Amino acid sequence: MARVTASLVSIGNELLSGDTINTNAAWLGQELEELGISVTLMAVLPDDIERIGEFVRNEAPQADYMIVTGGLGGTPDDVTREGISAAFEAQQAEVVDLAERLRKRFPADREYAARWAQLPTGARPIENPLGGAPGFVIQNVYVLPGLPSEMKAMFHAIVDELPTERPISSWRRTYETTEARIVSVLEAMGDRYPGVLVGSYPKFHAEGATVEVVVKSSDSEALQAAVAWLEQALDEATKT
Repeated sequence: MARVTASLVSIGNELLSGDTINTNAAWLGQELEELGISVTLMAVLPDDIERIGEFVRNEAPQADYMIVTGGLGGTPDDVTREGISAAFEAQQAEVVDLAERLRKRFPADREYAARWAQLPTGARPIENPLGGAPGFVIQNVYVLPGLPSEMKAMFHAIVDELPTERPISSWRRTYETTEARIVSVLEAMGDRYPGVLVGSYPKFHAEGATVEVVVKSSDSEALQAAVAWLEQALDEATKT
């Protein structure tokens, strides 16, 4: 069975400049992995309609679905709705009932709030339980707010409609060693268990070096077998 895949796209000049740390992509990647969904791409785009449109148009078909976060407010730099419209060559139109609900929710700024209801033709709104600007979905692209609390709440609201596979489980352990001493073991594990992923992440400090080894698979039996073999092999390779 082919794996279910997702692309993650974060939008905002503040992310590219480093003024804001992109925690959304990391959180979504972890959540999707627990669902058994493989993230095959993470990207950060500027607040630029043409760049957003071109990227989404080219990349959305490459995954089962794409999650886009950010740029849904009503200020001049919030152009995600326009960018997604460009990607699908769709006109923007007011979703009338959504606009009316927004006007009622924000009576002090009725027309400002109503801007959030200007969605690409064919898009389905996604309610924002913690904020103002709604998200939306068009074809296989889900568009969520950039504010982390709102993004997380909206993701939990739509997660049941996402295609999933068996959850991906992981094992991790840190060894006081260097990658050079264990690389042959990691290579051998990859040959023995081709359906199991293994990664190594070194750190260097005053007392020496450590390597965190992480093993992942959606096949629990294969994961257990790989870990049993790997632990023994790494214990032997790291003996002093």
